[in-house]
Amino acid sequence: MPHEERVVMVSGIRDKSNGSDPIGAVMVVGGGIAGMQASLDLADQGYRVYLVESKSAIGGHMAQLDKTFPTNDCAMCTISPKLVETGQHLNIEMMVDTEVAGVEGKAGNFKVTLRHKPRYIDLTKCVGCNDCVDVCPIYLEDDFEEGLSKRHAAYKLYPQGVPNAYAIEKLGISPCRDACPAHQRAQGYIALIHEGRYDDALRVIKEDNPFPGICGRICNHRCEEACNRGLIDEPINIRALKRFVTDKVYEKPRTPCEPAEVTQIQKVAIIGAGPCGLTAAQDLAKLGYPVTVFEALPVAGGMLRVGVPEYRLPTEIIEREIQDILDLGIELRLNTTINDMDALFEKGFEAVLIAVGAHEGVRLPIPGADLEGVLINTRFLRDVRLDNPPALGRRVLVLGGGNVAIDCARTAVRLGAEVHLACLEPRDAMPCHAWEADAAEEEGVTIYPDRSFLRIVDRGDGRVAGVECAAVAHFEFDHEGRLSVETVPNSNTIIEADTVIFSVGQRAGLAFIPDDSGVGITGQRTIAINPNTMAATRPAVFAAGDSVSGTAFVIEAVASGHKAAESIHRYLQGEDLEPAPKPDLPVVKFTRAELQARVEQGEIEPTGRVPMPELPVDKRVDCFQEVERGYTDELAQAEAARCLACAICSECLSCQYVCGRDAVNHDMVERYEEVKVGAIILAPGYQIYNAELSKEYGFGRYPNVITALQLERLLSASGPTEGHVLRPSDNKPAKKIAFLQCVGSRDKSHDYCSAVCC
Repeated sequence: MPHEERVVMVSGIRDKSNGSDPIGAVMVVGGGIAGMQASLDLADQGYRVYLVESKSAIGGHMAQLDKTFPTNDCAMCTISPKLVETGQHLNIEMMVDTEVAGVEGKAGNFKVTLRHKPRYIDLTKCVGCNDCVDVCPIYLEDDFEEGLSKRHAAYKLYPQGVPNAYAIEKLGISPCRDACPAHQRAQGYIALIHEGRYDDALRVIKEDNPFPGICGRICNHRCEEACNRGLIDEPINIRALKRFVTDKVYEKPRTPCEPAEVTQIQKVAIIGAGPCGLTAAQDLAKLGYPVTVFEALPVAGGMLRVGVPEYRLPTEIIEREIQDILDLGIELRLNTTINDMDALFEKGFEAVLIAVGAHEGVRLPIPGADLEGVLINTRFLRDVRLDNPPALGRRVLVLGGGNVAIDCARTAVRLGAEVHLACLEPRDAMPCHAWEADAAEEEGVTIYPDRSFLRIVDRGDGRVAGVECAAVAHFEFDHEGRLSVETVPNSNTIIEADTVIFSVGQRAGLAFIPDDSGVGITGQRTIAINPNTMAATRPAVFAAGDSVSGTAFVIEAVASGHKAAESIHRYLQGEDLEPAPKPDLPVVKFTRAELQARVEQGEIEPTGRVPMPELPVDKRVDCFQEVERGYTDELAQAEAARCLACAICSECLSCQYVCGRDAVNHDMVERYEEVKVGAIILAPGYQIYNAELSKEYGFGRYPNVITALQLERLLSASGPTEGHVLRPSDNKPAKKIAFLQCVGSRDKSHDYCSAVCC
């Protein structure tokens, strides 16, 4: 088991090192009335007792009963003194949430392997205040109440339960969180959106991502690719829900964030005010460091601000989220180019993070690449974003098939040009998102797939006249990224154009790092680092984001910034740079068959994702208004309701925020323990007969056919109906009740009757 803990515990008053004498400790398996009574009898005689119970509290089935048989006494009145005495006895160690995984040895000397399941709430800290339940957004059937009522994922098994502490039901982490580079708790904020708790939803998003409004618009949403809902119909539109909750909160007046308290003396310099650098700056400021961010451009935000068109990402969203970070007390120096790393250290900075973005576009080395009218993607988009658009010819041709190429094409459309786009890849394999290419075509962009670019044609006066292309038969990249293209013979054609925009890639500009700086550069023109620590080859220098990975998506830059900040903190505190291993948390993955079975049982209703409203094509091609308009409250609620709550607990962290005892720990993992005892008593109780197997009685098909235990819960004053026998179908009093006795012992697989009621 990954990261499991194994402990050997030897207890007793007579155990010897040679193991020849019996061990004076006993294990009782099962925390019901029999297990409790056996434990008390042994403990009173001086034995050390380990009481093992698989559920989160002791009590067993008797705790569910209204009356006992045959005396008709109150079951809880009978069991409560035993619960209290068992919980307080000094010789009894209760081990709830625990199962026996294996037994070795012989009578008098057993070695028992126990599996402790994660409870996610520390029993030594929880005081049973119920605050976690009050804020939990997850509802599920209450097993203790036999499915007759609901409970939260944070719960106490029953009111009188011992130990008097809560637990969280969780299967692991949801696949959406596992797939996200920044490990966003998507299931958590979706659950909160479904409850209309928008401020709480934004709070949990910003735990891991300082740019929710930005990512809600332009994230590549790996979470959706991993979504289990996609095995039924379509993945949850997680990105749209993130954008929705951000818009809901941002439409209210902005309250400046409180400055972070400076508690450290070491100053940190960050080169680059893009998403990576600003994420690291935020984290370091919250850790108490004075941080200065240097940015060569006149605006902060990096490629978010100058590389993504306004119709996809409005300026006010970027500026608001950057201001939330700067409010922490971070110093931002715009129009400041760093050319001397040594000078930063001479000014008193004790750590430097290089977080420059991929601002340099690539110009293909083909004839005519320097003709007048040839532009580069990053420069073109930057000039448009900064209100300095270049003059375009009537007919624009974009070379490239990625998302940036599509951005260039759709931007040129809005500047009034007739736009064409040619790319190396087939139409259905373009590196851009499919919906981006579809949107470009809707706006009038003509796409020429499977084209290799041979030369840019000179009009005769040094200006562009078009691009000569050849049809591609096959292409591939080798292990070093070098391209090999096979073209179709005699397929050369010229695509006419007055302006050509290269959009075949970007890279970080690292010219400011001289060869003698001590900072190593790779053959791919990225900074050489230790990927575990983000440390560069020069001490005290770290690098992250596009400068080490090449062009990446914003959420990857955020994740890289978090990681770099953690390493810088360890470095400045004199700790080992290598991070401690994180717990290997299980990921909840369903199979298509499992989900189809839930569909057939009526638990899940197949429904496609709620479409995102968009500005009509005829109203958007001549302006830079945002195309995607965002969900309304009704649409967001409908989309959030589609979430399968894969992990049960959504990790929305509401319980963690409200717990005054710091008892919640979502990183708990399963652990194993070995205990040596002299004897084992098995008191696991009984297994309830699955009445659905007797289909002729209609249990599971008719709501008012119930089991004996369900009737017990209806009769109980502490049950879901407070002792009133109400029909599950309509919650009205039952007028007639028919009993079918001994259903579980009336079939051929049982050769005896339990004789409990005779």
